[in-house]
Amino acid sequence: MEFIGDRVLGLLMAEWLAERFPDEQEGALGPRLALLVSRPVLAEIAEEVGLGRALSIAAGEARAGVRRRATVLADGLEAALGAVYLDGGLAPARRFVRGAWASRIEAQGRPPKDPKTELQEHTLAKGWGLPRYAVVSADGPPHAPSFRISVSVPGLPPDGPSGDGVAGSKRLAERAAAADLLARLATSPNAR
Repeated sequence: MEFIGDRVLGLLMAEWLAERFPDEQEGALGPRLALLVSRPVLAEIAEEVGLGRALSIAAGEARAGVRRRATVLADGLEAALGAVYLDGGLAPARRFVRGAWASRIEAQGRPPKDPKTELQEHTLAKGWGLPRYAVVSADGPPHAPSFRISVSVPGLPPDGPSGDGVAGSKRLAERAAAADLLARLATSPNAR
């Protein structure tokens, strides 16, 4: 069900974005789509619609908090969407997607940028040089790794901020670190 729901969501979201932003090129629509179907957004929507309460989870796993994990919620939402599609077709699936994602679509102004791209553009515009990413730690079992990545910028003052990110892949941890540093730069008096 999850596999089907993922494809249905991608199709319906692509259709909606093309309607909502008819003058945008594919290069701008792609990041919008990627954000709207990302695991964090899916997990948020799953929580908003109360999906976690409806999931059938073994008692031990429920006590361990599995029901609240973003991966479980996101996968569950995709499976539920797959079931809606198989039961009723695209029309009910479209109604659900457009209802659940409406505020996120309406909130989008400019296409979102990847945090790593945004950080690089910002630091180069300031003349600080390219961000440098470093693996701080890599823990966890092979099936569920956890990477901690830090990012710094050589041209920042010595007491300027750095960023930190943790995720299940190096790429996602780098994105989280870049987003963290961007947030810190926005509030740091030493880095304006």
